[in-house]
Amino acid sequence: MIVSYDSIMRPPYQITNSIMKLVASISEKIGEVKATHLDKPSPELRKRNRVKTIKASLEIEGNSLSEDQITAIIEEKRVIGPQKDIKEVVNAIRVYDNLGAFVPGRKSSFLAAHKMLMEGLVDRPGELRRKPVGIFKGSKVAHVAPPADKLDHLINELLAYLTDSEDHVLIKSSVVHYEIEFIHPFLDGNGRMGRLWQTLILSKEYPLFEFLPFETIIKERQQEYYDVLETCDKSGESTEFIAFMLRAIHDALNNLLTQQSPSLTVEQRVSFFLSTHPEETFTRKDYMRMYKEISPATASRDLRFAVDNRLVERIGDKRNTKYKMIKKTKPILPMSP
Repeated sequence: MIVSYDSIMRPPYQITNSIMKLVASISEKIGEVKATHLDKPSPELRKRNRVKTIKASLEIEGNSLSEDQITAIIEEKRVIGPQKDIKEVVNAIRVYDNLGAFVPGRKSSFLAAHKMLMEGLVDRPGELRRKPVGIFKGSKVAHVAPPADKLDHLINELLAYLTDSEDHVLIKSSVVHYEIEFIHPFLDGNGRMGRLWQTLILSKEYPLFEFLPFETIIKERQQEYYDVLETCDKSGESTEFIAFMLRAIHDALNNLLTQQSPSLTVEQRVSFFLSTHPEETFTRKDYMRMYKEISPATASRDLRFAVDNRLVERIGDKRNTKYKMIKKTKPILPMSP
């Protein structure tokens, strides 16, 4: 929510200690990705991650096509499915294939991307809406978007903020994502445009984000995604949404770093987690979010190893158990495949 229609102002949000810790941790992990050359994936891995990105972003909007079907469309094979869903995928493939041609702070690029993304799906794609819209939750109006006659000014303000603000790009990209959702500049396609534009902003600074499917984390936490949007709408600032998106990016980078080497030792898993987790305290559930391939029993054994080696302190018991870091460890990085 940009608070003034009459002058260019920074959208309202707070840069909290938690947000700064996440920014620092993400920055460290980006360095680790580069150090292990995972920022230069093979063509096959790029295609696989692109499929995951498209599937997750469109599935949030109700698209029913599978990864195999999306892969077949990329390979120009015949696919049987709802025509609308197929058209959404064809458009998304085209947009992501042309991602490098768009300029994040340029309105003409913003409108052109929407036209490419929504062509054949809505009337007047690539044009700002001309009528009021509301977002319903059940039978109740959850959000009333700004009036149509303010949209041109609001988008100009938002892109000026993106271009001129000195805040970290991880923060700015999350703010822009939220504001696109809040302003609701188009009749349809606002959610996928918010996610696309954040990907674009980040990929200009860090090319690895062009192929990092952090949208899959958003899909896994879809209800939380909607809840945070609603919370920020009520509070009038995007602080909680920034934190949510940074956690999603943080976890997507963790997945990239850990899933490339499935046979990590206990010591490698523990050291990597403790070196990258942004908070001093954590739960077994937090640990398993990084290592989705391990069982709860394996996670418990890993954490017992950390306690026995005085890396963490166990606090509480049973369901209330938490762990507090005694010291940060240097990561034993997984090797690039």
